Amino acid sequence: MTISVRKVAALGLLSAVLVGCGGGADTSSTGPSDPSAPTTPAASATTPPASATRTAKPTAAPGAKPAPAAPPTLAAGPQGRTPVYERRTGRSAEKVVALTFDADMTADQGPRAASGERFDNPELIATLRRLKVDATIFMTGRWAEEYPDQVRAIGGDPRFEIANHSYSHYAFAEPCYGLPTVAEPDMAADVKRAFDSFRDAGAVNVVPYFRFPGGCYDDTALHALSPARVTAVQWDVVGGDAFAKDPDAVAEQVLSGVRPGSLVVLHCTRSAAPATERAIRRIVPELRARGYRFVKVSELMRAG
Repeated sequence: MTISVRKVAALGLLSAVLVGCGGGADTSSTGPSDPSAPTTPAASATTPPASATRTAKPTAAPGAKPAPAAPPTLAAGPQGRTPVYERRTGRSAEKVVALTFDADMTADQGPRAASGERFDNPELIATLRRLKVDATIFMTGRWAEEYPDQVRAIGGDPRFEIANHSYSHYAFAEPCYGLPTVAEPDMAADVKRAFDSFRDAGAVNVVPYFRFPGGCYDDTALHALSPARVTAVQWDVVGGDAFAKDPDAVAEQVLSGVRPGSLVVLHCTRSAAPATERAIRRIVPELRARGYRFVKVSELMRAG
């Protein structure tokens, strides 16, 4: 059975994915970011028996300090489909918001990086640290290979967690903004290759969450990713930072869209989202003035 691809129409989003900045909200009927031990897709997201969100309970030897709780995941859907997590209206009145940043680089953009184009944004990461903002970075494996020192630093900082945005940043359903497409038999392997890249770079705080490039997926992709044992994470607020030059416009778009429990998608790609860091300088204090607290996706999911 085929279901329609989930997309979002957002300012600048089409251009973003064409150069490796993911985005696109999800509107199909399928479903509706503390250092920890290194995780892999298989170890972090065992398939639970229930349909509710669950958190694994670690065991410890008598007298030993309890291990950190494993990141929560959602149970697999019908026929083992990959579950999809996004904000549900009215789920919680608590004023929390998850800022997520897509660190995009496609498998074929190596020559552009070699010529000097920067797909990273260390100033953004430094600003998040300075402002004491917890966040989830959805990273492609190709980005991790290009910037291993940054991956290790981000993945070792308890304020951050690294989630999977595929290795290639190719589409998992089509059409998807002109992106090349991952063949169905290769989808789970593409996700695993990204996790391997994070591990090879030395990242510690890796969670079993996955964001579809372009936000595009269908029933076939949800089935194909079942062996990867991840929870797909979408969003309800599009920051509109793709190629934006005006940080205030980005900030206004985020500030006008955030609700309790929101998932915001922005980018950690300097060349394709040059205004993001400056926008964050306004977004963070204004949301805090409204009473919001910033959390990682794992904390948002656990609270839900």
